[in-house]
Amino acid sequence: MTNAINIMGKAPALKALLRQVKIIAGTDANVLISGETGTGKELIALTLQQKSRRAGEAFISLNCAALSPDLLESTLFGYLKGAFTNAEENTSGIIAAADGGTLFLDEINSLSLVLQAKLLRFIQNGEYLPVGSVKTLTADVRIIAATNAPMLEIIELGQFRADLYYRLSVFEVDMPPLRERREDISLLLHYYLRYFASKYNLRTTVLKKDAIQALEKYAWPGNVRELRNLCENLTISKVSRMIGIGDLPANYLQTGHKCQVLYLELPEEGLDWYQLEQSLLNQALKLADGNVSDAADLLGLSRHALYYRIKKWELMDS
Repeated sequence: MTNAINIMGKAPALKALLRQVKIIAGTDANVLISGETGTGKELIALTLQQKSRRAGEAFISLNCAALSPDLLESTLFGYLKGAFTNAEENTSGIIAAADGGTLFLDEINSLSLVLQAKLLRFIQNGEYLPVGSVKTLTADVRIIAATNAPMLEIIELGQFRADLYYRLSVFEVDMPPLRERREDISLLLHYYLRYFASKYNLRTTVLKKDAIQALEKYAWPGNVRELRNLCENLTISKVSRMIGIGDLPANYLQTGHKCQVLYLELPEEGLDWYQLEQSLLNQALKLADGNVSDAADLLGLSRHALYYRIKKWELMDS
């Protein structure tokens, strides 16, 4: 039930996503899911697996950013006894464990270039080498990857292989952030308040109309995950069974910055887009005294998106 609510709603963006997922699920193609943190990328991956021919087989999830490159390689491909310090016995990796099933690789953009090459080989022909081995092994695994970073910009920076990107993104799914699903916020709030009341055997917390209206205006940078955490907090803290706007944490009363809409008329002779982008980035960083988060707010970008643009144009030393 908890899983289902994350992908239920009446927002047009979500309905379009679910129609796409239904089509993709019937294939065995690799999928790349993009979206901000907390939007439910792993849930979509699990849904794809459950509706595919691999339903009932293994579904293994791995966050590529959580491990060092060496540890990630041995975790993925396994290793032989003596391959490195503390490698005391032959150990299979999660690719072997996922044979016949689905492997979900979150934050795929965090893979080193060396590991990208090894993953590409596996995707191309189903072959891989455990660490310390010269014997090729095979496995039949569907790869579903996810990222919260702008992949094409990372490719342009030389940090991600274009050939691997195209192998991973036979289908691409773009997760809408919660601020683009405002019609679903009230539904999610009521569901999770009931869910946590049941989980902790407490009375259900009820949100007054003014509290719901405030939360519907909130930007939700942490998306559904942040909403879920708020509902758990309100249920456990028991500030009041009836929660009004005055009972909400102060940060939830912020509706986010209001960007001025700027209309530009394109000159007949055209303009230099890249120069315009660099100029706007520099102005935002100057106004924000070099603070990337504040500059991102000024431009209406996520911090991650602005960071990659800064690296792209080498606008800051770090």
